[in-house]
Amino acid sequence: MSIQIDRRRALAGMAALMTTAGLSACGVGGGGPAPVAEPAWQAVPNSGYDAWLQGFRARASARGINAATLDPALRSAGYLPGVIERDRNQAEFSRTLEDYLAITANDQRVAMGRQAMGRESRTLDAIQARYGVDKAVVAAIWGVESQYGTRMGSAPVISALSTLAYDGRRGEFFESQLMGALKILQAGDTTPAKMKGSWAGAMGHTQFIPTSYLAYAVDFTGDGRRDIWDSNPADALASTANYLAKAGWRTGQPWGVEVALPGGFNTGLAGRGKNRSVASWASLGVRLAGGGAVPDYGSASLLIPQGPSGPAFLVFRNFEVLARYNNAVNYVIGVGHLSDRLKGGSKLRTEFPDDQYGLSIDDRKALQAGLNAKGFDAGTPDGVIGKKTVSAIEDFQRVNGLPVNGDPSLDLLRRL
Repeated sequence: MSIQIDRRRALAGMAALMTTAGLSACGVGGGGPAPVAEPAWQAVPNSGYDAWLQGFRARASARGINAATLDPALRSAGYLPGVIERDRNQAEFSRTLEDYLAITANDQRVAMGRQAMGRESRTLDAIQARYGVDKAVVAAIWGVESQYGTRMGSAPVISALSTLAYDGRRGEFFESQLMGALKILQAGDTTPAKMKGSWAGAMGHTQFIPTSYLAYAVDFTGDGRRDIWDSNPADALASTANYLAKAGWRTGQPWGVEVALPGGFNTGLAGRGKNRSVASWASLGVRLAGGGAVPDYGSASLLIPQGPSGPAFLVFRNFEVLARYNNAVNYVIGVGHLSDRLKGGSKLRTEFPDDQYGLSIDDRKALQAGLNAKGFDAGTPDGVIGKKTVSAIEDFQRVNGLPVNGDPSLDLLRRL
């Protein structure tokens, strides 16, 4: 055991040294969303799309969207093949919780968040006072969704949503979002040119889709517009708090806590919706990961996203409130853990198990750093194996006469 620990410490040190030495680019190069220039959204001619848009115009007009809104919005709209490509390739890389936290709650994201909270402290304090939602949770959503307003998306929302609605795979849903976007424009909250967002039409600092915007966005600054795109994030952050408050946020209660399980624990008890009282969990030997009894915040369920040898969490009512914003377990834990760290909390106390290749996250960081040092660009050594790392591995294997499969391995790490 001591040999294994020493090996990992050495590898982690190598990765840290190479990162400090500037041998890799900024961002989450291993496979997460890197903060690089977003692609230009180039519209292309498409007669079928043009015909669909004319039909939609009639439907929008019949539902109360006036010509003063429709004319400029649809005049600038165009078919975006890049949006369809994104829609078809969403799940190419599945993320473990370990990978997700390495992207969304790393030290850089925490440092950025603390700076952002410092800049917006008066606004966040006022939002917390009005809506009763923990300001660190609001800031964590901001950090996960747009890296604190630095990556809100550059896709023209009307073009993106009309392309997806025309495409038809989820046509009804995206047409409803397009209609919602036009209602936002008709209300005067923004303009077609300023209405930018993700390829799927999520907008602003905290990435509201149009129908959620219409239901929950607020004018916190009092300027007559619910402007979630502005460099001042107040309306966006308050809108997020309003969303969570209306979803049932319980003031003063956490989303969950990391816990430690006793040996031989029955993992069949774990899972969302398998709620027990905290006293019941305690009787089964569940304790805080740092030691001590779990505080009683009501009924809780146990989550073990990467199995019993990885981190475990007891989650409370506010976990499910956050899940209303995004129902993915990794997302909710990511937001919750980031919020804890923004308040000065520690990293997770329990290590994640090795991956399917027998590599720890420190091994993967060292592998990426080694590839970078050899001239094969794997991005920032973050331990997340994504497209860039796979490509770098394939190039290394090809140059060195190895079977080209793109797989990380301990043998590859030793060679590096």
